[in-house]
Amino acid sequence: MKEQGHEMKLPKLDDLFTNQAQRDYEKAEKVEEIDISKISDFPNHPFKVNDDDKMEEMVKSIKQYGVILPVIVRPKENGTYEMISGHRRKRACELAGVKQIRSIVKDLSDDEATILMVDSNIQREEILPSEKAFAYKMKLEAMRHQGKRVDLLEDETSTPMVEKLKGKTSVRLLGEQNNESAEQIRRYIRLTHLIPELLEQVDLKRIAFRPAVELSYLSEDNQYVVQNIFEFDEVTPSLSQAIRLKKLEQEGKLTEEKIEEILGQEKPNQKEFIKIHNERIDKYIPQKIKESGKVEDFIIQCVEEHNKRERLKQERNAR
Repeated sequence: MKEQGHEMKLPKLDDLFTNQAQRDYEKAEKVEEIDISKISDFPNHPFKVNDDDKMEEMVKSIKQYGVILPVIVRPKENGTYEMISGHRRKRACELAGVKQIRSIVKDLSDDEATILMVDSNIQREEILPSEKAFAYKMKLEAMRHQGKRVDLLEDETSTPMVEKLKGKTSVRLLGEQNNESAEQIRRYIRLTHLIPELLEQVDLKRIAFRPAVELSYLSEDNQYVVQNIFEFDEVTPSLSQAIRLKKLEQEGKLTEEKIEEILGQEKPNQKEFIKIHNERIDKYIPQKIKESGKVEDFIIQCVEEHNKRERLKQERNAR
């Protein structure tokens, strides 16, 4: 049917019996209550879920208010679900004895799910180097699989994706999305080549980031030699030492004796330090001090107070 030269569109049958609000609701993502037992963790999830003080606070909040922000899951073929965003909330619900969790269900491909999983977690305030390393690696692989579709969270209608991608590599795009240079992205991904023991030292800030990147080029056997020396002699490799180890490795000349020789050399700015294992002292440090980043100042203040009390005690005994 035409009217004044224009084709007249007839309403669909569904439109005759539903209003716009109802149709919008049907298209919108719905929040469902899903049994936690039906939700599995994301495969190789790179972000740690620890039963720490922050988890305890989340458990208390969920007991009092419930899960305010729904988690994001995707359906699996067997009728269960896979967690995309919300692993810590899921764990807190388990500890709180909550059986169901408010969830947004998204039908996503493996690559889409990986990108959304990383983007949902990478902007957290406290991210360990190992978490960034594996997260960047996973997202980069997903971006390369997808080709042009590099960011599910961008509005593809605002700027043509071809223009966004013009002359850019996936590494550079990943860097721009996370305020990192392409080279820094590559450095983080190199950390995934470290043995778990050395990577843990990086997370604990016992080995600096840049030397750790150079150590990642060593063979697994030589990395274990470095780890053993670090553990028993408490020798921290400097950047220049790590570069020398990498060079000898690439030349096929790196031996256990060479590693011991290089790491045994005193650094120009080497200073004595007191080593205290975190698990021994962590329980004595208030959470507010940890969050403020003034742990060292707090420890020094405690030592000063202790020395002051000891001096007063000695003075009283001397009277």
